[in-house]
Amino acid sequence: MPAKACPNDFAIAAPSRLTMDNLLTHLVEITGHRDHTLLDISTLSALHELVGAREVRTLELFRLNDEWFLRQRVSTRLGKVTALEEDTDTEHAGEPVARIPGLQACIEERRSHCDRISADGSHTLWFPIWINDKTNTCVEVSSDTRFSTESMKVIEGILSVYRNYQSLLDYSERDSLTGLLNRKTFDEKFARMLATAPQIDNPPPPQDREDRRQPAETREQWLAVIDIDHFKKVNDRFGHLYGDEVLILVANLLRSSFRAQDRVFRFGGEEFVVLLRTCSLDDARRIFERFRGNIEQHEFPQVGRVTVSIGFAGITNETPVVILGHADQALYYAKANGRNQVCHYDELLAKGLLQSGESHESAEFFFDLVPVPPAE
Repeated sequence: MPAKACPNDFAIAAPSRLTMDNLLTHLVEITGHRDHTLLDISTLSALHELVGAREVRTLELFRLNDEWFLRQRVSTRLGKVTALEEDTDTEHAGEPVARIPGLQACIEERRSHCDRISADGSHTLWFPIWINDKTNTCVEVSSDTRFSTESMKVIEGILSVYRNYQSLLDYSERDSLTGLLNRKTFDEKFARMLATAPQIDNPPPPQDREDRRQPAETREQWLAVIDIDHFKKVNDRFGHLYGDEVLILVANLLRSSFRAQDRVFRFGGEEFVVLLRTCSLDDARRIFERFRGNIEQHEFPQVGRVTVSIGFAGITNETPVVILGHADQALYYAKANGRNQVCHYDELLAKGLLQSGESHESAEFFFDLVPVPPAE
């Protein structure tokens, strides 16, 4: 298990006034954030400036089928910051960590870091961010030349601060069982997505939306509500320990089935919510269907096969309660009509299978946080 680190773990012998001023400025910026992306950006910018790194990246780490994967969240290269929201690759689910043998061994052995020096003298460091003997983030730092002892101290110190603040954010923002974002975090993330959603003035009546919707290639944003079918029976038959394992494995499949810039939440119980960024209706349907198929084909230990039902709706200028209600209505229809399927709210309206303004008991869970059992 890696040794515990704190912000006082580093010091540079006889630092110049300029270096100390820069260091303090960056520390103030890093410790002033309450947002993971801004924390990533500030930390990477500090490392880029203070140690002269060519490129610094934060990588998301996750496990699937006993294999580690990684994918980029934020990077800074030659002073240019690229955040995950700029990546529009709908298929990118992550790269196997096994392609970097040193990092694979570092994670398996719970080491604090590993490095690689190439034949041309370039130097790359990887730092898994360990929190309570678990990691879901790795920081990669690259330079054209080997890092000095002083630079290593700065890197390790900055990452000690980063680790501590990431731990605080995770404690307040993530579900303790699955590691997904929690219900509390949803409101803020959804508000941000609404701010960039297509603004639709005077939307057509529900019965006309299917015929008058925008072309299939139009890129929009989407909200999906996901429910594990017959989850109560899993708990009753196999016990809550196996039920919890199903939830963890479903969470892992959610991570691998969606992009880093999408947002995945556990709302509680067996219900999850996905905010899907910037893709067409056809792509959204295909992505949700792919996830549904991934669940159906996965072999859950002891339990065997599990399925999910999914309802989704477009994110427009309507209120969050209305949009969540639309996706929940589509989910309710999916569960009431066979389960293990994906249903789109507007398509159900256009076919007369739903009525605008309907509500169901399961919607109370989202709006009032009342744990009403979902329809079986």
